[in-house]
Amino acid sequence: MAEAGTGFLEQLKSCIVWSWTYLWTVWFFIVLFLVYILRVPLKINDNLSTVSMFLNTLTPKFYVALTGTSSLISGLILIFEWWYFRKYGTSFIEQVSVSHLRPLLGGVDNNSSNNSNSSNGDSDSNRQSVSECKVWRNPLNLFRGAEYNRYTWVTGREPLTYYDMNLSAQDHQTFFTCDSDHLRPADAIMQKAWRERNPQARISAAHEALEINEIRSRVEVPLIASSTIWEIKLLPKCATAYILLAEEEATTIAEAEKLFKQALKAGDGCYRRSQQLQHHGSQYEAQHRRDTNVLVYIKRRLAMCARRLGRTREAVKMMRDLMKEFPLLSMFNIHENLLEALLELQAYADVQAVLAKYDDISLPKSATICYTAALLKARAVSDKFSPEAASRRGLSTAEMNAVEAIHRAVEFNPHVPKYLLEMKSLILPPEHILKRGDSEAIAYAFFHLAHWKRVEGALNLLHCTWEGTFRMIPYPLEKGHLFYPYPVCTETADRELLPSFHEVSVYPKKELPFFILFTAGLCSFTAMLALLTHQFPELMGVFAKANPESVPMSVKIGSVRGKHHARSPSQLDFCQLLVFIQEQSQVWQLVSCYVQLQSISQPLGSSALKHVTDPS
Repeated sequence: MAEAGTGFLEQLKSCIVWSWTYLWTVWFFIVLFLVYILRVPLKINDNLSTVSMFLNTLTPKFYVALTGTSSLISGLILIFEWWYFRKYGTSFIEQVSVSHLRPLLGGVDNNSSNNSNSSNGDSDSNRQSVSECKVWRNPLNLFRGAEYNRYTWVTGREPLTYYDMNLSAQDHQTFFTCDSDHLRPADAIMQKAWRERNPQARISAAHEALEINEIRSRVEVPLIASSTIWEIKLLPKCATAYILLAEEEATTIAEAEKLFKQALKAGDGCYRRSQQLQHHGSQYEAQHRRDTNVLVYIKRRLAMCARRLGRTREAVKMMRDLMKEFPLLSMFNIHENLLEALLELQAYADVQAVLAKYDDISLPKSATICYTAALLKARAVSDKFSPEAASRRGLSTAEMNAVEAIHRAVEFNPHVPKYLLEMKSLILPPEHILKRGDSEAIAYAFFHLAHWKRVEGALNLLHCTWEGTFRMIPYPLEKGHLFYPYPVCTETADRELLPSFHEVSVYPKKELPFFILFTAGLCSFTAMLALLTHQFPELMGVFAKANPESVPMSVKIGSVRGKHHARSPSQLDFCQLLVFIQEQSQVWQLVSCYVQLQSISQPLGSSALKHVTDPS
C-alpha cells in the first residue's frame, strides 16, 4: 500500500513538473486572448494611432541619438563578450542563460532514472577522462637555479607560473617528508622549508638544516676513575637539504651535480638504515618509503646532470640501473628520460626495445611514447618519401605504417606538430604537464625537436601527413578514433601551467558563440544606420516614416530626383548615387544579354551584335 502511494506521488510530481514546463505557452495564449477581448476598453487602436503620430513628429536628431546609443551599447556588449570568450572559452550570455534562465523555463533534466542507468555504462569513459585531465610531473623538467632562473635573469620574464610551482611544492612535501620528521631536527626544518613560498627563505632553511648536522654531540666515556675523554659523534647529513640547494641555489649544472653527489651519500646511508627497520612498525615503513623516494629522485637527477653535461652513455647506464633497482616506481617516468638519451645516441634498436615494453594499451600513454614510435617508423621511409611519387603510385606498406603511426600520435596530442614544424615558437617547458595538452607538447618538442631534425625527411613526412588525422576523427568529438575522446579540460589547465606571454594552443578550435556574432551584426547594423542618419537626416527620416512597400523604388528615386534642388550638397550626392545605381543596373542587363548572345550565336557578325547592344 505504501509503495502504491509512493508511486502515485511520484507520478503526480512528474505531471506537475511537466505542466510547469509548458505552462508558459499557456500563459502566452491567455495574454493574447485577453488583449483581443479587451481591445475596445483598452483603446488599443487609439493608442497605436497616437504612437504613430508621435513617431511622425520625431526629428532626425532623435534617430541619430537612438542609433548611436544602440551602436555604443551593442559595441560594449561585443567587447565584453569577446574578452570573456578569450579568457574562459565560452559566452557570458550563453552561460548565464544556461545557468539561471534554463531552470526557470523548465529546462531541468528530469530523466534521473535514465541518467542513473546510463551512468554505470559511462563510468569507464568518465574515469578515463578524469585521468587524462590529471596534471603530471614533467619527467624532463629543468633545474630552477641553473636553467629557469638564468632565463629570468636574461629575459626578465618568469617561465614558471605560481600554480606550477605550488604543484611542485606539494610534490616535494609528498615525496620528501613523513610523519617521523619531527624526530630529526634537520628534517623538521626541511618540512617547513618545502612549504615556504619565498625562494630565499627555502635556501636559508636548507643551509640551517645542514648547519645542525655539523654540530658535534659530545658523549662522555669514562676510561678510568680519575679521567675521562670526549668522543665525537657526527649526526647524519640531511639529503633533502642538498636536493633543495642543488635545485634552486646552484647556478650551473656542474654545481648542481656536486650537490646531488653529496645528497646521494647522505640519502644512501638513510636508505640503508631505514631498510633494516622498515618491518618494525608503520612509522619505520613510512620513513623507509620516504628515503626510497629521496634516493630515486637523487639518482634520476644525477643521470639528468650527466645527460646535460654531454656524458650521455653514463646517463643511460645510470637510468638502466635505476630502473632495474626500483622497477615499481613508475611515478617518475624514468623510461622517458631513457628514450631521450637513447635517441641522442641514435641507438634506435634500444629505443624500439624500450617502446615494446612501455607502449602497452594498459599503461597511460604520453606524447614521448607515441611520437617516438612514429619517428622510428618514419625513419624507415622518410629519406625516400616524395608526395608526388606517393600520389602517383600510392603508399607502400612501410609508408602506410609510418602514416598511421603519425596519425596515432597526432590524435593523442594534436599540438605537437606545430612545434616540431616550427610553426609556433617554443618556450621553456613547465615543471608539470597535462597529458594531451599544450604543456606536454612543449615539453616533448623542447627535447625531441633535434632528434626529428636528425632523421632525414622525417619532418617532411610529418608536414605532409599530420593534418590528415583530423579527417579521421569524428566531429563533434563525441568519440575518438584510436584513443578516448579529446578531453575538454586541457585549455583551462594549460593556461594555469604556462606563462601568460605564451599563446596557448587550443584544440579543437572553438567556434564563435551565437551571441558574439549577433552582437557584432547588431553593432555593425546600428553603426551604419547612425552614420547614414547623421549624413542624410531628412532622407532617413522619410524612410523611417514612410511605408516601403507602398511606394515603388523608381517613384522614390524620381521624387528625390525632382526635389534635389532643395537639398544640401551631401543629400544631392546621395540622390545622384541612387540615380547612377539605377542606370548602371540597366547597363549590366545589356552586358549580360551581350555575353549570352556571343556564347550561343557565334555566326552573327559584329554589326549584328553592335545593333543588339546599341542602347539607342
